[in-house]
Amino acid sequence: MFPTVADVVSLDAVRRGMPQVVAGERGLSRPVRWVHISEIPDAARLLRGGELVLATGIALPEEREGLQRYVRDLVDVDAAGLVIELGRRYADTLPRALVAAAEQAGLPVITLRHETHFVGITEAVHGLIIDAQLAELQASEAVHQAFNELAVEGAEPGDVVRQASRMSGRPVVLENLAHQVLAYDAAGVRAESLLDHWEDRSRQVRLGARTGFDERAGWLVTMVGARGHDWGRLILVGDGTSPLPQQTMLLERAASTLALNRLVVRDRETLERQTHRTLLSGILTHSYTVAEVTLRARALGVQLEGRRLVGVVLRLRRGVSPAALESQARLRDFTETAAAAVRERRLAALVGGLDDDSVGLLVALGAQDTEDAALEGFSVTLRKLAPDLAADIVIAVGSSVGAVRDARRSLLEATQVADAAVHQGGGAAFYRLPDVRLRGLLHLLRDDARLQTYVERELGPLLAYDAQHGTQLVQMLGVYLEHGRNKSAAADAAHLSRPSFYERLHRIERVLSVDLDQVESCLSLHVALLGLEALRR
Repeated sequence: MFPTVADVVSLDAVRRGMPQVVAGERGLSRPVRWVHISEIPDAARLLRGGELVLATGIALPEEREGLQRYVRDLVDVDAAGLVIELGRRYADTLPRALVAAAEQAGLPVITLRHETHFVGITEAVHGLIIDAQLAELQASEAVHQAFNELAVEGAEPGDVVRQASRMSGRPVVLENLAHQVLAYDAAGVRAESLLDHWEDRSRQVRLGARTGFDERAGWLVTMVGARGHDWGRLILVGDGTSPLPQQTMLLERAASTLALNRLVVRDRETLERQTHRTLLSGILTHSYTVAEVTLRARALGVQLEGRRLVGVVLRLRRGVSPAALESQARLRDFTETAAAAVRERRLAALVGGLDDDSVGLLVALGAQDTEDAALEGFSVTLRKLAPDLAADIVIAVGSSVGAVRDARRSLLEATQVADAAVHQGGGAAFYRLPDVRLRGLLHLLRDDARLQTYVERELGPLLAYDAQHGTQLVQMLGVYLEHGRNKSAAADAAHLSRPSFYERLHRIERVLSVDLDQVESCLSLHVALLGLEALRR
């Protein structure tokens, strides 16, 4: 924003004085914040830094130590430089002590051989400063206007990065916290050279603040995030020189736009998901009439009338992670992933959370859509979007129906299939009622008093024993039967020594008065355990 000492020396008002740099040439790039005329030897106490001092030298000290102290004081307050007009005090040259001290400190010292109007210099320099400040304000306004428009339009990250690159004239890269590139604009640089070994190079650049410059890499870096949650870094790949204040402001403004747009998108999607969830809940609880469901869905852009409707329920298998879907945040993320898969497959569907661990979909298929192909495509896309959970996602599907009034039946059936399939092994793309076999039948019958009586008759004494003694014999029985009555494998799965596990099996036999070596007894107990599982859901 400020002119440099070199810029001041090149002004006509200065050039008329025949300027000559006699010391500190390496400091000519220092910015000049102001011009100060002073003849007193302790002028430094009146300065705040960045001033170019104009003097004739008439009041400078005679002795060498005094001249050195004068220069040292100017350096200590970070003065931009010193201009001395010859003729009043010094005829042709400045004292060697002053020149040597300035040269050592890198303080630019310029002599003027002809008499010069200092007022003319101050007016010219201050005019430059004001013009630069005005240009800075205009540039800042242009930056804010450009990124405000992008924020209002809800621009994609690539658009924001492209704008930052265009306005800075340098490559700009957006990366996530794992140093993977999310978006970039090479600004004319070969993309291959820009991104080559990016992750390794990026990991070596660490910030001490939210925005910082890495001199070794030549990168200006700022964090991207809001509400105390950073999710990426925005990087301006420089040319090796220190960044200008305008570049820092530009990069931080772009980062703010990226953070804001992500919040807006997430809030918009969350609101959309909440609306879908309300409608799905209304279908399941009969809170809305068929006409209301149809109208509300149409307002959400999902045409249900005249379509084949398929209820779908998504769950994660138990034991995936203690916090897999226990928190609202994880359920929201899983729901958003399902919604993204629906969009990518160009399906029409209501998508929303059903309870604390289930995501429900009501898919509306057109006349040209093939049900199995649509569901398989959705399954593949969902697992691609959630690779960490791909093997543990259970997709349960109800029977397709031809009318909105039957949508509830399809959703309920999908829920029952999910209840059973979540405990099954295998990696099927999706499950229907025939795929869950006995487990599915028991889930369908879980409200039947006869199933409840059967479970109580088979397992009641063992459940009571566990409750009274604090044991886990029902669980041990389940492990034994799940491992095909292989005692050694079951003991390993239960993390018990074989004698300890065998003792528990004998205790189960005594409590239930059964022989676990008999196939029919084990079959009855296995059915009872599956029934108990269905009842507890």
